Amino acid sequence: LFGPQTDDHDYEFKKKHAEKFLEEGSKLKTYVFFKGRSIIFKDQGEILLLKLAQELEHVGKVDQLPKLEGKRMIMMMSPKKPAK
Repeated sequence: LFGPQTDDHDYEFKKKHAEKFLEEGSKLKTYVFFKGRSIIFKDQGEILLLKLAQELEHVGKVDQLPKLEGKRMIMMMSPKKPAK
């Protein structure tokens, strides 16, 4: 769960957790929540989710690109299968 203006420390903290979930074989549903009028930052929200996907591509792949649903922008990721 991110806000459109999540700071770097928060982002790194949440990214580590997301990476751990994917490494354990769990699916990941990340979203940016827009409170009130922050919906005007929906571009920033999408950029944030795509940045996360890019930084986690070594452990997971995107199942669903960022999509706006009401006040939330949701992105789904699943773990990459371990190399044989």
